[in-house]
Amino acid sequence: MVCRVADPRRPDDAPGAAPGAESTAARRRRRAQFLRELHEAKELRERVQPRRARAARRRQALRMRTFRW
Repeated sequence: MVCRVADPRRPDDAPGAAPGAESTAARRRRRAQFLRELHEAKELRERVQPRRARAARRRQALRMRTFRW
């Protein structure tokens, strides 16, 4: 669980704000950050476990080859 402290520069993160009142820009910022971290983690995994990464790429290629539109 990630514990976040409200950033005074971002009023949409105010502790008193309604849970669904998050602005679109804040949601996009969080999503972009998440995708950057996910991409970085995947790259790290490929460097650390090259054999497993190659096998995963082969399985993905096989799934894409057998996928029907």
